[in-house]
Amino acid sequence: MHVRSFVPPRCPRTSCRNHLQPRVEFFARHGSYRVLCRNHAIPRYRCKDCHKRFSYQTFRQDYRDQRPDLNPILFERSTGGQSLRRICKELRLDIHAGQKKARKLSRHAGHLHGNLLRSLPAGRTFLMDELETHEGQSIRTVTVPILIEKQSGLVVATDVGAIRRMARKGSRRRRLQEHDEAMHGKRIDESRHCVHGVLRTLSQLLRGQRASLRTDEKQLYASLCRKLFGPEFVHERTSSRTERDTFNPLFHINHTLARFRDLSARLHRRSWCASKKREFLRLHLQMVTVYRNYVCRRTNTEAGHRTPAWHLGLLPRALDYREVCSWRQDWGAVSPHPLSLNGLETVAA
Repeated sequence: MHVRSFVPPRCPRTSCRNHLQPRVEFFARHGSYRVLCRNHAIPRYRCKDCHKRFSYQTFRQDYRDQRPDLNPILFERSTGGQSLRRICKELRLDIHAGQKKARKLSRHAGHLHGNLLRSLPAGRTFLMDELETHEGQSIRTVTVPILIEKQSGLVVATDVGAIRRMARKGSRRRRLQEHDEAMHGKRIDESRHCVHGVLRTLSQLLRGQRASLRTDEKQLYASLCRKLFGPEFVHERTSSRTERDTFNPLFHINHTLARFRDLSARLHRRSWCASKKREFLRLHLQMVTVYRNYVCRRTNTEAGHRTPAWHLGLLPRALDYREVCSWRQDWGAVSPHPLSLNGLETVAA
């Protein structure tokens, strides 16, 4: 689609009546402008009701970006196991600019996943487990609960929370932990809060439909399932000591956790690529989730490029990196669909 032939689908101001239900010809053309990072003029428009002025770029994910050509490359390499510092060095991008660009892409990925996954089919089996990493120093451990749908492998929800795991008394690690808590206060254990948030997301997407959940024998999972889903909900538990082969009922979630460690440099073991703050790890996992669900095929041996989203009927085909970084997604159900060529088709439609 040529930029000149673009027709604004709605007014970008959310308080305007032309945002949710735009009337015919609600806008008027209002000239154009040029920027150094693009070789074509960007058309401007003006809403006839609220008089807000906007442009073609207002509807794009790379709105106000000085290097929009780097967004797909940064997304691809960030979900390919490379550290952000190495990516910025190879792209000749300042590390602070790279951090801002990566966080903007991560927030966009979170909105995209929330818009495309609006409900889940009934009768499915879901798997959940947690992996551990750290923030800043290895003594500050964090937990990462991940929930997937078994058959398609689609990642439903992830979260990140601090945990307080003290080492043996008298050990050097214990002394470091006590010194850290003396400096910053006692570390709060957020494991229950994170797992509750992930299971609550599952409950909202199921909308009261029947499903089953498989986890290990951690008592926290059983109590939260009874609280959120009721006593009739099917919750199957498998011992964590069971051999982790392909016959293990938790094989798919164990494999997903291993893939997350491979796709994200922040989760690599014995590495200095770990996030300094868990908020940034939470953002980065949104990018990895979009790659796993909508870009990467389910298995390497499967015929055709069929993603987990394709198996659940969320998308007719896989997205490429440019489509992931195309239209902005922070308008909820009225956001342009990533496969839309002109931006007129919404996610809800």
